[in-house]
Amino acid sequence: MDKIKKDILSLVTEDSRISTAGMAAMLGVSETQVKSAVEELEAEGVIVKYTAIVNESLIEEEKVEALIEVKVTPQRGHGFDTIAAEIAAHPEVKNLYLMSGAYDLAVIVESASLRAVSRFVSECISTYDSVISTATHFILKKYKVEGALMEDEGSSRLSVQP
Repeated sequence: MDKIKKDILSLVTEDSRISTAGMAAMLGVSETQVKSAVEELEAEGVIVKYTAIVNESLIEEEKVEALIEVKVTPQRGHGFDTIAAEIAAHPEVKNLYLMSGAYDLAVIVESASLRAVSRFVSECISTYDSVISTATHFILKKYKVEGALMEDEGSSRLSVQP
Protein backbone atom coordinates (compact mmCIF):
# COMPACT_ATOMS: atom_id res chain seq x y z
CA MET A 1 0.00 0.00 0.00
CA ASP A 2 1.39 3.37 -0.97
CA LYS A 3 2.01 6.28 1.41
CA ILE A 4 -0.96 8.35 0.24
CA LYS A 5 -3.39 5.52 0.98
CA LYS A 6 -1.82 4.94 4.41
CA ASP A 7 -2.06 8.66 5.17
CA ILE A 8 -5.69 8.74 4.01
CA LEU A 9 -6.52 5.81 6.29
CA SER A 10 -4.91 7.63 9.19
CA LEU A 11 -6.94 10.78 8.52
CA VAL A 12 -10.24 8.95 8.00
CA THR A 13 -9.68 6.88 11.12
CA GLU A 14 -9.19 10.05 13.14
CA ASP A 15 -12.19 11.86 11.62
CA SER A 16 -14.51 10.09 9.20
CA ARG A 17 -16.15 13.42 8.30
CA ILE A 18 -13.00 14.86 6.72
CA SER A 19 -13.58 15.93 3.13
CA THR A 20 -11.48 14.89 0.17
CA ALA A 21 -10.52 18.57 -0.20
CA GLY A 22 -9.37 18.65 3.42
CA MET A 23 -7.32 15.49 2.99
CA ALA A 24 -5.78 16.78 -0.23
CA ALA A 25 -4.73 20.02 1.48
CA MET A 26 -3.24 18.16 4.45
CA LEU A 27 -1.38 15.65 2.26
CA GLY A 28 -0.24 18.12 -0.39
CA VAL A 29 -1.83 16.20 -3.27
CA SER A 30 -4.74 16.86 -5.60
CA GLU A 31 -8.32 16.24 -4.58
CA THR A 32 -8.65 13.92 -7.59
CA GLN A 33 -5.81 11.75 -6.27
CA VAL A 34 -7.46 11.55 -2.85
CA LYS A 35 -10.87 10.73 -4.30
CA SER A 36 -9.38 8.01 -6.48
CA ALA A 37 -7.42 6.50 -3.58
CA VAL A 38 -10.49 6.52 -1.31
CA GLU A 39 -12.59 4.82 -4.00
CA GLU A 40 -9.89 2.14 -4.40
CA LEU A 41 -9.72 1.60 -0.62
CA GLU A 42 -13.50 1.19 -0.51
CA ALA A 43 -13.56 -1.16 -3.53
CA GLU A 44 -10.78 -3.30 -2.02
CA GLY A 45 -12.71 -3.59 1.24
CA VAL A 46 -10.00 -1.79 3.23
CA ILE A 47 -12.46 0.94 4.19
CA VAL A 48 -15.52 -0.99 5.29
CA LYS A 49 -17.72 1.65 6.90
CA TYR A 50 -17.75 5.26 8.03
CA THR A 51 -19.23 5.76 11.48
CA ALA A 52 -19.70 8.17 14.36
CA ILE A 53 -18.88 7.55 18.00
CA VAL A 54 -21.89 8.51 20.10
CA ASN A 55 -21.69 9.32 23.79
CA GLU A 56 -24.81 7.37 24.71
CA SER A 57 -24.81 8.65 28.29
CA LEU A 58 -25.91 12.03 26.91
CA ILE A 59 -28.97 10.79 25.03
CA GLU A 60 -32.29 9.59 26.42
CA GLU A 61 -32.40 6.19 24.73
CA GLU A 62 -31.81 3.26 27.08
CA LYS A 63 -29.69 0.43 25.71
CA VAL A 64 -27.72 -2.34 27.32
CA GLU A 65 -24.36 -3.52 26.03
CA ALA A 66 -22.57 -6.64 27.10
CA LEU A 67 -19.37 -8.50 26.35
CA ILE A 68 -19.96 -12.22 26.08
CA GLU A 69 -16.97 -14.56 26.38
CA VAL A 70 -17.62 -17.71 24.38
CA LYS A 71 -15.61 -20.94 24.51
CA VAL A 72 -16.18 -23.13 21.47
CA THR A 73 -14.95 -26.35 19.93
CA PRO A 74 -13.34 -25.48 16.58
CA GLN A 75 -14.84 -27.32 13.62
CA ARG A 76 -12.69 -29.52 11.46
CA GLY A 77 -11.70 -27.75 8.26
CA HIS A 78 -13.31 -24.46 9.35
CA GLY A 79 -11.80 -23.67 12.74
CA PHE A 80 -13.78 -20.88 14.36
CA ASP A 81 -15.03 -19.27 11.14
CA THR A 82 -18.34 -21.13 10.79
CA ILE A 83 -19.55 -20.53 14.35
CA ALA A 84 -18.33 -16.93 14.20
CA ALA A 85 -20.32 -16.33 11.00
CA GLU A 86 -23.44 -17.84 12.58
CA ILE A 87 -23.12 -15.68 15.70
CA ALA A 88 -22.32 -12.56 13.65
CA ALA A 89 -25.56 -12.97 11.69
CA HIS A 90 -27.65 -11.97 14.72
CA PRO A 91 -28.66 -8.28 14.69
CA GLU A 92 -27.82 -7.88 18.40
CA VAL A 93 -24.15 -8.59 17.68
CA LYS A 94 -22.23 -5.35 17.18
CA ASN A 95 -18.65 -6.70 17.31
CA LEU A 96 -17.15 -10.18 17.24
CA TYR A 97 -13.50 -11.06 17.76
CA LEU A 98 -11.42 -14.24 17.83
CA MET A 99 -9.32 -14.04 20.99
CA SER A 100 -6.28 -15.66 22.51
CA GLY A 101 -6.41 -16.71 26.13
CA ALA A 102 -9.13 -18.17 28.32
CA TYR A 103 -11.97 -17.94 25.80
CA ASP A 104 -12.22 -18.09 22.02
CA LEU A 105 -14.73 -15.44 20.93
CA ALA A 106 -15.54 -12.02 22.36
CA VAL A 107 -19.03 -11.00 21.35
CA ILE A 108 -20.24 -7.44 21.96
CA VAL A 109 -24.03 -7.25 21.91
CA GLU A 110 -26.50 -4.40 22.22
CA SER A 111 -30.11 -4.84 23.25
CA ALA A 112 -33.01 -3.07 24.94
CA SER A 113 -32.67 -4.68 28.38
CA LEU A 114 -30.67 -7.00 30.63
CA ARG A 115 -33.38 -9.61 30.13
CA ALA A 116 -33.07 -9.37 26.33
CA VAL A 117 -29.30 -9.92 26.52
CA SER A 118 -29.82 -12.83 28.89
CA ARG A 119 -32.38 -14.36 26.54
CA PHE A 120 -30.03 -13.90 23.58
CA VAL A 121 -27.27 -15.77 25.41
CA SER A 122 -29.49 -18.58 26.66
CA GLU A 123 -31.66 -19.03 23.56
CA CYS A 124 -29.17 -18.24 20.79
CA ILE A 125 -25.48 -18.39 21.69
CA SER A 126 -25.58 -21.32 24.13
CA THR A 127 -27.69 -23.46 21.79
CA TYR A 128 -24.95 -23.93 19.20
CA ASP A 129 -23.46 -27.44 19.37
CA SER A 130 -19.89 -26.15 19.31
CA VAL A 131 -20.40 -23.70 22.22
CA ILE A 132 -18.84 -25.08 25.40
CA SER A 133 -19.53 -22.16 27.75
CA THR A 134 -20.30 -18.47 27.98
CA ALA A 135 -19.66 -15.66 30.48
CA THR A 136 -21.56 -12.40 30.17
CA HIS A 137 -20.21 -9.05 31.36
CA PHE A 138 -22.51 -6.02 31.22
CA ILE A 139 -20.89 -2.72 30.24
CA LEU A 140 -21.73 -0.22 32.95
CA LYS A 141 -19.93 2.88 31.74
CA LYS A 142 -17.72 3.78 28.81
CA TYR A 143 -14.69 5.94 29.51
CA LYS A 144 -12.94 5.73 26.16
CA VAL A 145 -14.19 4.39 22.82
CA GLU A 146 -12.02 4.08 19.70
CA GLY A 147 -9.52 6.53 21.18
CA ALA A 148 -12.16 9.14 22.08
CA LEU A 149 -12.80 10.03 25.72
CA MET A 150 -16.47 9.81 26.68
CA GLU A 151 -16.73 12.87 28.88
CA ASP A 152 -20.03 13.33 30.66
CA GLU A 153 -20.01 16.82 32.12
CA GLY A 154 -23.14 16.29 34.18
CA SER A 155 -21.99 13.27 36.14
CA SER A 156 -18.81 14.43 37.82
CA ARG A 157 -18.42 13.21 41.39
CA LEU A 158 -17.60 15.41 44.31
CA SER A 159 -14.36 14.65 46.08
CA VAL A 160 -14.63 13.43 49.64
CA GLN A 161 -12.38 15.29 52.07
CA PRO A 162 -11.21 13.74 55.34
